Order: sequence, then C-alpha cells, then structure tokens
Amino acid sequence: MKIKKRNLLGVCLIIGALFTGCGSKKSTIIELKGSDTILNVSQGIAEKYMAKNPDTKIAVTGGGSGVGISSLLNKTTDIAMASRSMKEKEYEKAEEAKVKVQEIVLGYDGITIIVNNDNQVKDISSKKLGEIFRGEITNWKDIGGTDSPIVVLSRDSSSGTHEFFKEHIIREGKKNQKEYGSQTLYAPSNQAIKQEVKNNINAIGYIGMGYMDDTVHSLAVDGITPSVENVADKSYPIAREVYWYVPENSDKSEAIDNLVDFAISKDGQEIVKNEGFIPRSL
Repeated sequence: MKIKKRNLLGVCLIIGALFTGCGSKKSTIIELKGSDTILNVSQGIAEKYMAKNPDTKIAVTGGGSGVGISSLLNKTTDIAMASRSMKEKEYEKAEEAKVKVQEIVLGYDGITIIVNNDNQVKDISSKKLGEIFRGEITNWKDIGGTDSPIVVLSRDSSSGTHEFFKEHIIREGKKNQKEYGSQTLYAPSNQAIKQEVKNNINAIGYIGMGYMDDTVHSLAVDGITPSVENVADKSYPIAREVYWYVPENSDKSEAIDNLVDFAISKDGQEIVKNEGFIPRSL
C-alpha cells in the first residue's frame, strides 16, 4: 500500500489561515493537539474538511498524546489526539476541571517493530521483545542475529505509543514497575526512529504502521506480521485504537461535532486508510 507522506518539519502544522480575510462572516477556529502518530491523518482530515467548509479553520499541533490530553483538560485545545486511551487520573482531572470528555475511536494502528534492512532477524516473540527493551537482552546473537550490540530506540515519555508499548510489551500487560532499559535511546517522533534504524544496522525501534516504508524492515511478532488484515482482526499482538478526545461542553461543540462526524464518515475514514491506518469498520 503506497502511503503519501507529509513534511513533518517542526511540531506544529497550521492548516489554513487562522483568521478570515475579506468579508464580515467570522470563521470558526478549531485546534487539535497531541499524538504525533496520528498527526498526518488528522491533518489530512482537516484539509479535506476545510475544503468542504471554508468558514472553518483548523490548526493541528503535535507534541505527544500526553501533551494533547493535558491541553484538553486545561482548555487550551479543542480536540486531543491520542495514540493511547486516557488514564484514570486524567479522567479525574477532567472531572475536577469540569470538562466532560467524549472518546472518539478514529481508527486502528499496529505498532510496527522495525530493524535495518540488512539485519537478518525477521521474527521475534513478544517475550524476547520485552527483554530487549528492558535491557535484559543486549546482543543480536541471542535472538538469531550477528554478534553485535543491540541499539534500542523508543519514543519519548510524552508519546502515547511509548506508554502503550510499556504497558503491553515491557510490563507484559501486568501491573508491575518494569521500565525501559537504562541504555534505551529516546526519539521525539516516528520519523526520527525510522531514520536512525535506516542508518544503523544494529538498531531496533517501533513506529506506527502508517509510517512504514521500504527504507526499513518490519519484524513479525509471535509469527504474525503487522498487516491491515492482522491489525483489523486483532491477531497482531501490538494492535491498538487511536483516538480523538473531545469536550462535550465546549462553546464550539457544534463545530467540533461536525468535524468529528466527518472524521468517522466514509470520506474521513478513507483518509484514515490512505494514511496507513485501519478504518473503524474495514
């Protein structure tokens, strides 16, 4: 599947002008902030929506799921983009701030484990993956590769992907305090991880499947590849939902609801698919 990529220079992508030009009719401005994983797809939805609704202007900003959710609760953004679900303590903060939050499933993603194209390892178990990212396995020879040190790359702690991966792989879905290994290198974006893996034969990292291309190689996990079909039927072990979180009691509720309705419509979900994610209904 060929996926069109957009320029991700800078964390802030401003879609269209934020103020109207000539004429007396005032534009509605909607701000989205959060997950870098779904930054591209949210931008695509915003562009298409504005083409159909020229009186609405939309600003899309990255920074990570935690940043987006925090901004929503602080009432400094209209929609939080997230690649993880909101935590219990965040719902508690929302209640304290009198922000009634609605969770919108935008689509589905498979966290894709990537290695350099010259790496001979093609498959890995969830167990071994956790051991690598906890720093317990440090050499490729221990999982069928060459006698070389493993360079472990992760998203930084503001990322929802970082949190999801920690919960499901590092902590194996259990309530414990296991963490990323001390030698883990942290990157601010999917693109940064992919670039490092492309250039470093000993590196391993993870990205959203919408960012996958032929410059790196994806590993099967527990024998299952991160394909559209395997993510859709949830057989791939690291599949997840991606979200928009919206306030139900905003003074922009009507405009936000209209944008959400478009995002989950056939046209909006076609953009989700074209950006390499899995629509709500395949």
